[in-house]
Amino acid sequence: YMNFAIIGASGNVGRKTIEILEKSKIPFKELYLVASKKSAGKKIKFRGEEIVIEDLESYDFSKAQITFFAAGSQIAKEWAPKAAKKTIVIDNSSYFRMQSDVPLVVPEVNAEALNKHNNIISNPNCSTMQMVLALKPLHDEYKINRVVVSTYQAVSGAGKASMDELFEQTKDYLENKKIELKNFTKQIAFNLIPHIDIFDKDGYTKEELKMTNETKKILDNDIDVTATCVRVPVKTGHSESVNIEFDNLYDFENVIKVLSNAPGCKVIDERKDAGYITPIEAEGDYTTYISRIRKDNSNVKAINIWVVSDNLLKGAALNTVQIAEHLVKKL
Repeated sequence: YMNFAIIGASGNVGRKTIEILEKSKIPFKELYLVASKKSAGKKIKFRGEEIVIEDLESYDFSKAQITFFAAGSQIAKEWAPKAAKKTIVIDNSSYFRMQSDVPLVVPEVNAEALNKHNNIISNPNCSTMQMVLALKPLHDEYKINRVVVSTYQAVSGAGKASMDELFEQTKDYLENKKIELKNFTKQIAFNLIPHIDIFDKDGYTKEELKMTNETKKILDNDIDVTATCVRVPVKTGHSESVNIEFDNLYDFENVIKVLSNAPGCKVIDERKDAGYITPIEAEGDYTTYISRIRKDNSNVKAINIWVVSDNLLKGAALNTVQIAEHLVKKL
């Protein structure tokens, strides 16, 4: 039996990883929880026991065979290469994603990428992940040329402080108090912000470019992707409106069949009131939902779909645990 460790155990994604491991059937002996100095010494319950959080500065990486990094790009940059000398690192940040020798993996889509790694494996961006789950079987069947995606991303994707800001601003707005901006560039309560991550020179944001670059790396470099990423006043669960253009004409009934069989996905698409999935229903659920499947009436080779998933689960922690499951089978 092997041991696991979580770096960044006290954050949003770290806590979700602990929850998923709690339910997981992966056999492992010890779980080590590690965080920064300010969380060290705190206790977290796991399978009936209390685990004391260790300080990253003094933690010994050789204690676990697989180590989940859930602590952001700066920590990954500084610590993951050191850790990788002693353990397999599954990193949730964006730091290693586009490095050519680091596999970027969604197990349902490209598990074979795990065959070659230098002890660092990267977890894709949450918004990319749910999209490629839907794209992969369609691409296998019809070859996708181009994808146009607009996202509606929940505040939990920006961390706990951003979630708190949505709640505080909502309360202040309802009580006619002055709205304070802390983490967001504009008011997020009763509003939305067409800006996630930093701006690049051509006017795209980093989040939008991540979706383009990561989709190409995971699926196929020949797919053209253009994205607009928007932060919305939703607590958890990212939604996406995706327009998919195929190389050739398609059979619409077959598209529905292909999507209905997509691993990790579920089609809920009744063409009537409430016959679709919204983020609140996907919260806490491992499944990625596909709704609103329809022909693009402006392009005979294209379709539109609506994709919703819990960004903290499949979009982050769940995928890293699924990667670990694949590795454990191999080891």
